Amino acid sequence: MAEYVVEFGRDGGRVEPDGRLDAPAFHRNHEPLWAALEKHLAGLTGNVVELGSGTGQHVVHFARHTPGLVWWPSDLNQRHLKSIEAWRVHSGLPNIRSPLRIDLTDPDWCPEMKSGQAPTSLAALFCANVIHIAPWSVAEGLFAGAGRYLRADGKLFLYGPFKRDGKHTALSNAVFDTSLREGNPDWGVRDISDVEALAKAVGLRLIDTIEMPANNLTLVFSR
Repeated sequence: MAEYVVEFGRDGGRVEPDGRLDAPAFHRNHEPLWAALEKHLAGLTGNVVELGSGTGQHVVHFARHTPGLVWWPSDLNQRHLKSIEAWRVHSGLPNIRSPLRIDLTDPDWCPEMKSGQAPTSLAALFCANVIHIAPWSVAEGLFAGAGRYLRADGKLFLYGPFKRDGKHTALSNAVFDTSLREGNPDWGVRDISDVEALAKAVGLRLIDTIEMPANNLTLVFSR
């Protein structure tokens, strides 16, 4: 499988002795992200999987606001998994589970979900800043799993930069897209229509498009 997704902790940022990494993006976007999620998660109970948790800071923030939900962070990178677990322990929150190692190019995602050791009927899935820094097969696998694991009232939240009808929403996104594709031709800012097609194929539809800071969007999908 091709290497994909940015690795935190290799950019000179702070690393705590227990392995906790700090992502600058977390400090910029965690409050707007929670505002986007809050209205859709209000009153829900059950299990939520975060795909591509990175440092693990977002899942701690979300779990603190949702005591009725159990959060299952995940990642593929071992350094990230160590950071996520360290943030979980540091938080002391009872509604965060140890991280799963999920490979979105694997139709089963992870052995724990296949064997029943992790939940397979989910209230929600959350994925931030992944599908533009990964090959398209990751987006395909993400939606395949969402179609399989989301319960009847479940929702998928997808955050990041997107194109609309083949056009970038901002010049900065166009420049970012070019730099991504120059570094890896399999990466790039995705078009909402292409993402919607993946959703439709697994029985999901786009129910909300939320404008976010820095020319990003949060897309919300449901059955």
